[in-house]
Amino acid sequence: MSAKIFIDGEVGTTGLQIRNRLEGRDDLQFLRLPENLRKDAEARAQMLNEADIAILCLPDAAAIEAVSLIENRDTRVIDASTAHRTAKGWAYGFAEMAPGQRAAIASAKRVANPGCYPQGYIAIMRPLVEAGLVPATFPATLNAISGYSGGGKGMIGEYEREENPVDVPFWPYGLSLGHKHVPEMTAFAGLEHPPVFQPAVGKYAQGMIDAIPLNLWALDKNPSLADLHACLSDRYADEIFVKVAPLETAGKLEAITPERLNGTNSLHIHVHGNDETGQAVLFAVYDNLGKGASGAAIQNMNIMMGIDETTGLTVASL
Repeated sequence: MSAKIFIDGEVGTTGLQIRNRLEGRDDLQFLRLPENLRKDAEARAQMLNEADIAILCLPDAAAIEAVSLIENRDTRVIDASTAHRTAKGWAYGFAEMAPGQRAAIASAKRVANPGCYPQGYIAIMRPLVEAGLVPATFPATLNAISGYSGGGKGMIGEYEREENPVDVPFWPYGLSLGHKHVPEMTAFAGLEHPPVFQPAVGKYAQGMIDAIPLNLWALDKNPSLADLHACLSDRYADEIFVKVAPLETAGKLEAITPERLNGTNSLHIHVHGNDETGQAVLFAVYDNLGKGASGAAIQNMNIMMGIDETTGLTVASL
């Protein structure tokens, strides 16, 4: 029997990506509203309560409203907004984050899809903190760049309009250091303090890089590059989507480009640095619309359905 799926907000950037990635699957039955009823609360409530899994691709306030419209105890929810990422009773939808996280998603009624930037940061920092290589009190920094699709329809329109499009190759933002993704980074990376997070938009549509610099000499255990690499490799040795590039590839930059993994649900980690100076830079490369958004939602949906989590998703080789 096919699962009934309702994407509330399917005409937005993430909603469209999810729908496109799910096309052709015969194990799903899509519930859809006509254009004139997409903002009608009564019509949305009906779809939400008929669905086996509702995927919310909405602004925060609308996502909170959507959840309040659900009266059917059987309807399960994946929320792609920021609204519930640190909320009590919601499973954080980053399956690779820690042992047991996949099981938590599988049994959850409510799953909060992670933000795009936080996944790379959490994927790198959490294992290092749990292994004691980075102390929980460490003042972390995250520098990151995303394609302009990460800004939604408004920013896409600014970059792709015919007249006077945005022509800025590198556009830093969030300079007040209050980005909406910082709370989930703080909650799930294992560090006691929020990172200094400096995101930027590039003049390309999609794909992203998270970069975390580390002064190894300032860490209590003074770890080497090999120590960092071994820790991360051990954590993700059995994972399909999250992989760690061989340490021997350090210095080979062709794999560290933001568009490298576009169209896939993969996230690749790279360890670079210099043991002599005691410095490292760790990179996470992934698609902000794939593992960073729609791909993660589909992976979570598959896990909740109890099927192979790679179904309908592309895995990239290192």
